[in-house]
Amino acid sequence: MIITKVKEIFTSKSNNIQLYKAGNSGFKVTSTALIIGVFHGDEPAGEYLVNSLINDIRKNPDLLASSVVLLVPCLNPDGKAQNTRENANGVDLNRDFPTKNQPNIDKEPELETKFVMEIMNEYKPDRILTIHAPYEVVNYDGPADNMAENISRLNGYPVQVDIGYPTPGSFGTYAGKERNIPIITLELPESGTLDQLWYDNRKAFQYFISLK
Repeated sequence: MIITKVKEIFTSKSNNIQLYKAGNSGFKVTSTALIIGVFHGDEPAGEYLVNSLINDIRKNPDLLASSVVLLVPCLNPDGKAQNTRENANGVDLNRDFPTKNQPNIDKEPELETKFVMEIMNEYKPDRILTIHAPYEVVNYDGPADNMAENISRLNGYPVQVDIGYPTPGSFGTYAGKERNIPIITLELPESGTLDQLWYDNRKAFQYFISLK
């Protein structure tokens, strides 16, 4: 089992954003998963869950088999430090992608958004999971209906196809609807300890990373 930091950038506030790559050497790679925590700074639990998953993979390398998993524990460290949804520039990163329904299409994407787009271009993940809060649902875009149902069975969160409000420029639209990549938006509940959130979702994460 090899887990390495393969990419790192620093924000204008000198906070770092890291990408880790986990994979077993000696296996022919059959699939690549991408997991991202903390798109929104006021939803910090995602960082704990991604780091818990990294530790879980270290202890149980057989979870991956021939899969590669890319992990970004915290995409928005500036927002997390300020406890704000947006980044340091006041931009909601989950409305910042250059989608067909992006109202600010002439605006250059934020550094954090470019980081994700570069990961997509370089590693070409075939499935994606992002962690949000507080709706306690499994939302999805692209061809991820079966995946969403399986995750729902494992963590008990209901599947909800429509989050209930428009999301122009979202990562779900960018990756799922426009690039046909299965993407899960895992919405955590508003309450619950970090350890409880990990306990409730561990099997769902294990299922997601073990797909071929």
